[in-house]
Amino acid sequence: MEKLIMGIDPGTNFMGYAILKAYGKNQKPVLLVSGVLDMGKIADPYLKLQYIFKRTLQVIDSYQPDELAIESQFYGKNVQSMLKLGRAQGVAIAAALQRDIPIFEYAPRKVKMSVTGSGTASKEQIAALLPKFMTIHTTSQLLDETDAIAIAYCHFLQSNSPLAQEGHSCKSWSEYIKKNPDKLI
Repeated sequence: MEKLIMGIDPGTNFMGYAILKAYGKNQKPVLLVSGVLDMGKIADPYLKLQYIFKRTLQVIDSYQPDELAIESQFYGKNVQSMLKLGRAQGVAIAAALQRDIPIFEYAPRKVKMSVTGSGTASKEQIAALLPKFMTIHTTSQLLDETDAIAIAYCHFLQSNSPLAQEGHSCKSWSEYIKKNPDKLI
């Protein structure tokens, strides 16, 4: 039951990406590769989007991930920032769709909650806790990169939740319990 999960932390100046190898719900995932696309020197916003698309396809073609987990949009400092982030996210999603990869979006609070137990955790807290949950072969201090790892890890946790298992179309734990009374201890 092995699968590769690609995580993306979208951005127009820096975009983090990561590929996790997940072996199953009882084993820690292993980080295969992670990095950051640095677009700080690209002035034209459309060329940035082209670069995101091409580099995302290159990573996909190199590692053949089974699923893409990406951070959903959030309202940050201003509307313009949100629009730029949405474009970067859309281009990365389009690259995954180009290769028929299923896409899963996670809100920043959900990712933070999955890794730290707090939806208000800082990027630094997430980066500090990730090595406790998986094998990481990087010492990157780039928070966009560790965010991408966290997004992939969040998807690993969510896809191994009993609510996400095949045949269970439950929207909450209470609904799961009602449909599966035999699973109670």
